[in-house]
Amino acid sequence: MRRLIRYFSPAERILWESSVGLILSFFLIFDRTNILTLIASLLGATSLIFNAKGNPFGQFLMIVFSLLYGIISYTFAYYGEMITYFGMTAPMALFALIAWLRHPYKGKKSEVEVNRLHAREYVFMMLLSTAVTVLFYYILAAFDTANLLPSTLSVTTSFIAVYLTFRRSPYFALAYAANDVVLIILWILASLQNTAYLSVTVCFFIFLVNDLYGFISWRKMQQRQHSGN
Repeated sequence: MRRLIRYFSPAERILWESSVGLILSFFLIFDRTNILTLIASLLGATSLIFNAKGNPFGQFLMIVFSLLYGIISYTFAYYGEMITYFGMTAPMALFALIAWLRHPYKGKKSEVEVNRLHAREYVFMMLLSTAVTVLFYYILAAFDTANLLPSTLSVTTSFIAVYLTFRRSPYFALAYAANDVVLIILWILASLQNTAYLSVTVCFFIFLVNDLYGFISWRKMQQRQHSGN
């Protein structure tokens, strides 16, 4: 246990503890019944702090979170979120887990080797994400998905995020931050109808802060790795 505590910096421990504390507080104030939401939120916050360290364990936790979040999304007819997390985020998190395990930094299993992508790959990613967006728009419309446009935008940002995660780019955290903003909007809309979903909204506010920290952490990690330290 002490080894695990020492693994994180004081700032990271404060970030995780604050995240957990806020999640528990808002759950007790606004929900108290949807234990699945609480579990998913705690797993998500924990996965992000491991991801910020480039630790593959974070991707394992993300797989579990994706499955739970897909179930939660189904309860409010956010079929876009359900399909995205069941059909894309969870499988891609599995692929990312395998990729991170296959590319340890200097054989260190707890830290992935940061990758640099060429400009042409970013162009390919954007073309691919555009095709995915158009496809999912019609799929979600057919399912009569609630809040169709932001739900479709969530698919776009999620796809870019999971692609960059798989490719081990620091910018995956920024893509997830963009996705967090979309999800905050989605769950605010849901909370207007059911205040129990406020705990989910707060969860994604917390994820936004964690993802922004994750980007800063990965940029530092990239500079350290490429300097040979």
